[in-house]
Amino acid sequence: MSEQRPLIIVSNRGPVTYDRDAEGTRIERRGGGGLVTALRGLREDHDVTWIASATTDEDRVVAAEGGGEVVFVAHDPLAYDLYYNVVANPMLWFIQHSLWGPAFNPTIDHAFNDAWCDGYVAINRAFAEAVVAQLDNSPDAAVFFHDYHLYLAPRMVREARPDAKLAHFVHIPWPVDWTTLPEEMRRALHNGLLANDVVAFHTARWARNFKRSCTDLACGVDRTFVTHHPISIDLAEFDALRESEEVLAAEATLDRAEKLIVRVDRTDPSKNIARGFRAFGILLDEHPEWRGRVKLLARLDPSRETIPEYVEYRAAIEAEAAAVSARYPGAVEVQVADNFPQSVAAYKQYDVLLVNAVYDGMNLVAKEGPLVNARDGVLVLSENAGAHEELGEWAVTVNPFDVWGQAEALHAALTMEPAERRRRAEAIQAQVRENDVAKWVQCLLADLDRVSA
Repeated sequence: MSEQRPLIIVSNRGPVTYDRDAEGTRIERRGGGGLVTALRGLREDHDVTWIASATTDEDRVVAAEGGGEVVFVAHDPLAYDLYYNVVANPMLWFIQHSLWGPAFNPTIDHAFNDAWCDGYVAINRAFAEAVVAQLDNSPDAAVFFHDYHLYLAPRMVREARPDAKLAHFVHIPWPVDWTTLPEEMRRALHNGLLANDVVAFHTARWARNFKRSCTDLACGVDRTFVTHHPISIDLAEFDALRESEEVLAAEATLDRAEKLIVRVDRTDPSKNIARGFRAFGILLDEHPEWRGRVKLLARLDPSRETIPEYVEYRAAIEAEAAAVSARYPGAVEVQVADNFPQSVAAYKQYDVLLVNAVYDGMNLVAKEGPLVNARDGVLVLSENAGAHEELGEWAVTVNPFDVWGQAEALHAALTMEPAERRRRAEAIQAQVRENDVAKWVQCLLADLDRVSA
């Protein structure tokens, strides 16, 4: 373990959020999302200040009070809406997951230009100013930016503090083609990232793509160390969850067939849920021997339901599930709820875990499920999920657009010999246990050591 050091973590979402209970007493809740969990080790072992957006009224009160381990940036609500709901999501998210259909969407109009200037640029500047203020208090601190919300902030900090140690981890895929955005915007994003000493991704593929897109834009990467480290999960957390009262209770009520296919996702277009349902329907069409013997259980977490593209995609999910259920009643069970114990219960019981993402920076479902599964379940994994680089050797690989191929992959997984199922399941578990989230954190700290040297 590296020696304790001052660190400034910068992300849109913070490790905690605040509210008031019915009696008016301030209450603290742990922030959601995998990033918070992944970086918990840094907070425990180092002198960490975390800069994040204020997302509740009480967060804004805390921001005004100042001080503390978490520094909340209180944004203008309209600017934040433009930054988050117009530019970051869906525009950047859709570009980086290759979700736009260029014949019709997106359209870069005057309203989007306003959202860029008055939202994304403005909020990134507010974050940069907060970082600079912290560096004034702790000039030796290293700064860790995270994800697609903050591509411009590193350049702003670099201009104000040329000697600062800056690193940026991008948690989602990086495409080669950025021509969806006007040249000025895509150059700003790349040059913002290149102001960091270190830019890191989950996989070699995304790191290569970043270097390539920088070359295409004639943005030099000479002074930036570009690397990749696959994020993972907290082993202790999932070992405890597996036997927790909430998970055992959910497991006791789980309605399964002879064989169970499980998927656990957010209702995000990148997760490819609708095609997965279609592939399951094809499996039952083409292999009648599975009718009445296999069930698809989908545990889905609602996602970004104020954004029209997400509302439309949820409707598409429901339509595909209904189409399969109409032909094969009882073959599909869909639950849309924020209920992680039920997801872990499903992880424990699957015979096949379907992860067919269109694109994914990593996809931790592909690691969480095999870690707790008790049935030597088979992982069916998209070649475009970042996890495939690490786990593909032991998974049944699928192309996310090929629904026929996915149906045949499900059949192959369901009919795989027990010894082969066990070999693959044990290999994935070993890989995840050897390369847990603590190792990911250590790699990030090693990057900082390289910068410091």
